Amino acid sequence: MEVIDKKFVSLNNMMTKLRKKKCPPEGLLLLFPHCIQNSTCKQNIKHDINECKRCGKCKVMDLLALSEEYGVSIAVASGGRIALKRVMAEEVQGVVAIACEKELRTGLMAAMPKAIYAVPNLRPHGYCVDTDVYMDDVIKAIKFFVKNHKKVS
Repeated sequence: MEVIDKKFVSLNNMMTKLRKKKCPPEGLLLLFPHCIQNSTCKQNIKHDINECKRCGKCKVMDLLALSEEYGVSIAVASGGRIALKRVMAEEVQGVVAIACEKELRTGLMAAMPKAIYAVPNLRPHGYCVDTDVYMDDVIKAIKFFVKNHKKVS
């Protein structure tokens, strides 16, 4: 099934690119799973992302910095239904979604026809714990959606 999930994510990204959907920064949502947060961290970012102390032990700090630099919304996907509700909000015109391929596939299917660029996460410690992501892939996805990027001051 993992091969099918990877193929589905790849096909989705190809179709998203072909649609050439652009949106203003405020219309883009950067969505990431709670498992990117370091598992030993005491901060509860599931309910309030601003609880992150930006210690650098995980990529949450980097994702927050990208959100601020590009002026895009950011949210933690603490569960499928909550994530889908955020994605389907009227003000969300595009989504950069980070997760494992299985979660991406189910989310992409549920959110059709919303424009979503899927970025698979890295799982050096297995599923759902201390996951990671290539920041270059996230930046590429954000730049795909956001036209005429100017760094937010």
